[in-house]
Amino acid sequence: CLFLLALSGMALFTPSLFFLTGLFGGGQTTRAIHPWIGVVLFFSFSGLFFRFWKLNLWKGEDNRWLAQAGDLVAGHEERMPEVGKYNAGQKMVFWGMSVLILVLILSGLTIWDTYFFDYTTIPTKRIAVLAHAVAAVVIISVWIVHVYAAIWVRGTISAMTKGSVTGGWAWRHHRKWLKELVTADRNR
Repeated sequence: CLFLLALSGMALFTPSLFFLTGLFGGGQTTRAIHPWIGVVLFFSFSGLFFRFWKLNLWKGEDNRWLAQAGDLVAGHEERMPEVGKYNAGQKMVFWGMSVLILVLILSGLTIWDTYFFDYTTIPTKRIAVLAHAVAAVVIISVWIVHVYAAIWVRGTISAMTKGSVTGGWAWRHHRKWLKELVTADRNR
């Protein structure tokens, strides 16, 4: 949904990218389906949010991980502190996406004149258009960083697509989480 929204939104944002509307059946169709894809994104992400928000609460280990992120970038992953299921970078992506999707749905509903024209004023719509555009640029940037990081860390793409990781991968990247799983398994 985010990819489709980015393409259709960029097509609607500037005349130089209007050719992208051809992917959606033309300008009028793009304008009609863009908000509906946004609604689908909001509700599908809401399911993910309520499933994972507790696992993404910030902890002290996240501050240490963030302070040592330079080691990770420099290729010294062994120096990184042990983390649970999600590291600080993953948590920042989660919370960033959560906030940005909320801004996008609220601003999008505000400017969706087909259904909500009578409920907002022109000045409010102007602010909403600006907020929508800024949030869209930021969320596309977050998505690009997220994809890059997933490609950069070997084994992450298969973990994201298959939903499981090897013990070796977990030991290398999320050691505290692996220890918690092993301890929980022993206690059963």
